[in-house]
Amino acid sequence: MKLLTNPIFLKMALLLFASAFAFVVAALIMRRLRRSMDEQDAIPAIAATPEQLPLHAYHAVIQQLKQQKHELAVLREEEHRRARSSENISAAVLSNLSCGVLFFGPNGLVRQANQSSKSILGIASPVGMDAETIFRQTSLTAAPNDSSQTLAASVNAVLRDGMLLPSVEAEHQTPSRETRFLEVMASRVLGADGSVLGVTCVINDRTEIANIRRQIELRGDLSAEMALALRTSLITISGYAQQLARNRDPELATQLAADIAAEAKHLDQTIGGFLAESKKAQAAGKYS
Repeated sequence: MKLLTNPIFLKMALLLFASAFAFVVAALIMRRLRRSMDEQDAIPAIAATPEQLPLHAYHAVIQQLKQQKHELAVLREEEHRRARSSENISAAVLSNLSCGVLFFGPNGLVRQANQSSKSILGIASPVGMDAETIFRQTSLTAAPNDSSQTLAASVNAVLRDGMLLPSVEAEHQTPSRETRFLEVMASRVLGADGSVLGVTCVINDRTEIANIRRQIELRGDLSAEMALALRTSLITISGYAQQLARNRDPELATQLAADIAAEAKHLDQTIGGFLAESKKAQAAGKYS
């Protein structure tokens, strides 16, 4: 009883009751607020679902476009890799060709030249040069149409008019003053869309063949001269022999025998000279 009448105990009991009541009231209020907030969140979510359908569709389209872009990038990279591989193969083939190849661009300047063309023309770097400069010391020796036209003009005509330049023979003088005989062909190169990419000029070195042809002609001339000299000597010897057969004079017979011997010696000298000239021609052919 004394405890119930104690004012401190009463204050503490009242404070405890007030605290418990406040806690219960706060819990109820918080529960009600949470329920209200959940209801408010649920209503917009249900209402927003139809509106989000176009957004999802746009997102799917964007993802598909990104995938297609990635696939295109992969295809382009593959095409570039194949193009680089093809260019490397083409460059290797051109560098190993025995004939010279010059590629003139649409502006008439050389864009590409293989090693054989540099060796044949005697020009270290023809890239960036035009046909007039490269074939300045070149003259046509056999042309199918117009023999007065220069080789440079023929190449420019192929680039300008698109006409095919068949095999023509030309005499070329290198910067080191070395004469070479060339066989040249040129044709225009078109792109996939029909545009003019340039002119390809193929050059073959025919110097050795020309030297052999010259030796054959020289030997033919020597053979003709030799045949004429042999015929003359044989006719002379035959005439002396016939006179000797009909003659009965010992002195005249001695003279005719001496003439026959002299003509035979001349014939031997002629044959020796012919053989010497033939050896000189062979030696010149080896060192030319």
